[in-house]
Amino acid sequence: MKRAAFGVRMHSGWGVLVAVSGDATTLEVMGRMRIVTADPKIPGANQPYHYAASLGLLESERYLANCAAVSERLALAAVGEVVRELDGRHYRIVGSAVLLASGRPLPSLSKILASHALIHTAEGEFFRDAVRKACERLKISVTAIRERELDERAKAAFGNAANRVQRRISSLGTSIGPPWTKDHKTAALAASMILAREETVASPRATLKSGPLRKRVEATELFGKRRT
Repeated sequence: MKRAAFGVRMHSGWGVLVAVSGDATTLEVMGRMRIVTADPKIPGANQPYHYAASLGLLESERYLANCAAVSERLALAAVGEVVRELDGRHYRIVGSAVLLASGRPLPSLSKILASHALIHTAEGEFFRDAVRKACERLKISVTAIRERELDERAKAAFGNAANRVQRRISSLGTSIGPPWTKDHKTAALAASMILAREETVASPRATLKSGPLRKRVEATELFGKRRT
């Protein structure tokens, strides 16, 4: 089976997932989709910590736990669909990448809800965590990559070919058509790093050195098929 990997860049209640295959010279996009990880029927679900700040502490804990359970189910449905689509095309998913902001540890809930800046940080982590848990349930390894480290990580993964890979990813929108935003480009770059890492691990030289639910999924375009 051919190898594939996907990257995810999340926002409040939604995100972009891009699946890629190939290597530094033959990288191609296998699919892209917009995933929704918040139920609009739940008040404040797109910004759960903002909403929780208006509640008492115990009530906010219950509210956030309920939102988390729903978001995890939605993420599982979305990622599960990607797995099924790629498996049906005889691609093996070797890993995934989730893009982070600061990645700093969060304090207690009471301290989060008392700080507007921490509320934003917590919400970013909240939806990324839903995707990470979905991948883990599907037995897909997850690599967290801070966005500010993308260029450095690309150089480590591709060496002198890093700039060429990034230019190729940036220009893919010309051949596959819109949408091809910053979300798509960064998710594709992160996914390509997973493929490069797996290729290195599987190479003979590396071996010698190391020794032997679908509640609601909104798709912009998924694996060549338009959704209406």
